[in-house]
Amino acid sequence: MKRHFEESADTDLKATGLRFLIVAARYNRDITDSLLESALKTLEEAGAERAVVLRTPGAFEIPMVLGHYLKQSSYHAGIALGCVIRGDTPHFDYVAGECSRGVMDVALAKDIPIAFGVLTCNTHEQAEERAKPDETNKGREAALAAIEMAQRFAPR
Repeated sequence: MKRHFEESADTDLKATGLRFLIVAARYNRDITDSLLESALKTLEEAGAERAVVLRTPGAFEIPMVLGHYLKQSSYHAGIALGCVIRGDTPHFDYVAGECSRGVMDVALAKDIPIAFGVLTCNTHEQAEERAKPDETNKGREAALAAIEMAQRFAPR
């Protein structure tokens, strides 16, 4: 069953004046580059003031980079992008679980919303399906979530 994020009817998803930090893994680069491109396009179309992109070797390192750069920042929200594909060993469980937990820990500690756009797929084909260059791209969905949360938390 295909699912995709639908914009909330009662939320104006404009990013005018908002600043975003995107941390994207390089591992599975064919997928993560597509997620990143879609997220950047979405932020640009929404009128974001700035989007800074930092790359990490893999998904496991994303929380550390988010935590460091959000420490003393003027960002309104962060976006975590990556792709972890299940293999034959428990490695997937450790990387996916720690990335997810780490991103939430950083968001709560810094009181800055972070949209989680790290794909956790069983196959490369599943990842490709979620990274298509269309409105179902999970990078786009993460950017929309970040905009909505930034609006909610931004100083008025």
